[in-house]
Amino acid sequence: MPEVSTSLAQAGVVTKAARAQGKRIGFVPTMGALHAGHAALIEAARERCDLVVTSIFVNPLQFGDQSDLERYPRTLDQDLEVAGAAGCDLVVTPEVAELYPTWPEPPSITVTAGPLARRWEGASRPGHFDGVTTVVAKLFGAIGPCLAVFGQKDFQQLAIVTEMVEQLFYDVELLGIPTVREPDGLARSSRNVRLSPQARAAAAAIPQALLAAQASAAQGGGPAALTEAMAEVLAGARSLLVPDYTVVVDRRTLEPLVALGEPNSARLLIAAVVDGVRLIDNAGLAEPLEVPTVPHDRPERMEP
Repeated sequence: MPEVSTSLAQAGVVTKAARAQGKRIGFVPTMGALHAGHAALIEAARERCDLVVTSIFVNPLQFGDQSDLERYPRTLDQDLEVAGAAGCDLVVTPEVAELYPTWPEPPSITVTAGPLARRWEGASRPGHFDGVTTVVAKLFGAIGPCLAVFGQKDFQQLAIVTEMVEQLFYDVELLGIPTVREPDGLARSSRNVRLSPQARAAAAAIPQALLAAQASAAQGGGPAALTEAMAEVLAGARSLLVPDYTVVVDRRTLEPLVALGEPNSARLLIAAVVDGVRLIDNAGLAEPLEVPTVPHDRPERMEP
């Protein structure tokens, strides 16, 4: 089992001492409810670093709805087992009062996510990314120079944190790890446990929609064709699945593309609410996806 500290400041003391000994620090920030996707992040840090630190902090600034904050799963004992098995050395579980001393009054100084947060998840969840940048800035400040590992499933978040690191001159190297998926291709998420069996079956349309868009791109389709391909697949699960957006964006600016340039410059983004549970996913145009293939011309097969 990893060591556990409830003090972010004390964790910073540990990482500073390790760096003084020439050790490289790996850092994986999380909100807990750890699953195989988080384990992959910790394992990536373990492969590259001498000391691996994982934070578990349910950040209240990321929740616009107090009930969502209260419902967020807190599974510390299980999280410690997952983190330890993946190679984590130190888990830090700070209290809200340490990061936000005036809480429930909002902090007087925050970090604004900027233009990258205005679309997509930022439009659907106002203030969410300001909460992300604020807490990540505090975590980076305490942990210090490190390799910080994030999952690509939250692609917009990764893009925003990347810009924050560049613009605020943090001595932090970022590493994005490909999305870890369930056997049917659904992206691993702490939210998946909230899906009923029927909703879980409908949610499988999301990765299938990404596959359909990739197939369209391989046949020379432009952004409009790719978007239509995603929408057609999602329509097959429409009884339980309500799409929010399906879009092809520039991977750096997150702006919608009107034409495809270099394949690596584009990203497919999807968000949908499945029986009350919001799910997101994304992929590159030629990125291998471990998703079982089903016929795209018969989306009704994905109905519960």
